[in-house]
Amino acid sequence: MQTPRLAVIIPCYNEELCIETTVRRLLEVLQMLFDKNKIASDSYLYLVDDGSADSTWEIIERLHSANPEHVKAMKFVRNYGNQKALTAGLEGVNNLGCDCCISIDADLQQDENSIEDFVDAFMDGNDVVLGVRNDRKGDSFFKKTTAVLFYKVMNLLGAKIPMNHSDYRLVSKRALDIMKLYPEKALFLRGFFHEVGLKTKIVKFNVKPRMAGESKFNFMSLMTLALNGITSFSVVPLRIIAVLGFIMFIGSILVGLETIFEKVFFNDSPNGYATAIIMLSFFGGLQLFCLGVIGEYVGQVYREVKARPRYIAEKELK
Repeated sequence: MQTPRLAVIIPCYNEELCIETTVRRLLEVLQMLFDKNKIASDSYLYLVDDGSADSTWEIIERLHSANPEHVKAMKFVRNYGNQKALTAGLEGVNNLGCDCCISIDADLQQDENSIEDFVDAFMDGNDVVLGVRNDRKGDSFFKKTTAVLFYKVMNLLGAKIPMNHSDYRLVSKRALDIMKLYPEKALFLRGFFHEVGLKTKIVKFNVKPRMAGESKFNFMSLMTLALNGITSFSVVPLRIIAVLGFIMFIGSILVGLETIFEKVFFNDSPNGYATAIIMLSFFGGLQLFCLGVIGEYVGQVYREVKARPRYIAEKELK
């Protein structure tokens, strides 16, 4: 196999404090891999500015002007979110041309030195290479707990993704071409690349401290990602609701029979006022929760039926 043309996708949102350092470091990595004859000389970086409100785009334009062959970029008209930026990057590099691409965070907390391991795994015949962090020692207790819960719930409900895999991955041109067959607007990338079933390998990496600024990924964005992933790749919650409805139906029949039995044979109607209030409150809350879950699926269908574009690009630097 000839040396592949590699594209490195970097989603950016208000990263003026670190983007220049990140680009310089990733260009050094590309040069190192080229010197080792592991990638082609026309490999490049592809930055996606997700509607930044600071000077991120101005810095990117300057970097592109200084090195147009190896620094390319796209700018959104507004902020669409990290997943849309990643999707735009994948589609962008597929249009520009590459043999494989790697997505990595702009803060370089994901160890860029592992890119060489990703490329080696690709050359061994893997179409998808997933980056999995070694540990979460640097995370707070709350972040660590919610992250573990996220992966466990996602796997339990059918959106299978390896524990501690984020969006640090390599995918081949073949995988990118398959992605074009999926027209859905809210494509859950972590689940999609597992579902496709292409040959996959896991590469472990260490997480570094963030070089500057603050993380844009918080609890609410994690919840949004989880809801999107579940409703995109699993109908298990709907089946759980159906089972709960059946159990509630059987339970109500049993309670009704018990009341009739006591009335007929003991001439006694159980008062059970407190019990009735508790049961009404419990099942009322359960019904609202079930309606909320169903609403998420209806909302997902509603967004897909409208068929609005995933994102709108304002500029592209090729």
